[in-house]
Amino acid sequence: MTSADTFQDYLKEPGHLTFDQMAAIHQEIVEEVGQDEEALEFYGYLVVAAAKYANTRALWCTMDKMEKMEKDSGRTSGHDSVITNLNMLARFLKTQGKPALWRDRLGDETDRYGRKALGDFACYLAFVCGINAR
Repeated sequence: MTSADTFQDYLKEPGHLTFDQMAAIHQEIVEEVGQDEEALEFYGYLVVAAAKYANTRALWCTMDKMEKMEKDSGRTSGHDSVITNLNMLARFLKTQGKPALWRDRLGDETDRYGRKALGDFACYLAFVCGINAR
């Protein structure tokens, strides 16, 4: 294992999202999705992508340099999938008259720190879905 970081360490990083910010964004998403079957389907795709990506990212600190090199393209692909699914959900909700303002607050994927924040939010989603599946 290469490090044993805490959430407090994460909060020192540039472009971080606080737990409260992620919770508020998630609440907005859940409220906008509501009981709309199509929106729930898009949300489900997002959760699957987030869980897969979060698994890879969580195990990253246990990998040596060679393992990271082998898995890096898969991790990037998983990250891209999360971003694609966030964008698809936001676009769909906008077509339904929802503001989807949360998408802008999550960050711009073309910005280094915005991209990181999007991955951070994926980990938050995986966490919330995981603890609610008890």
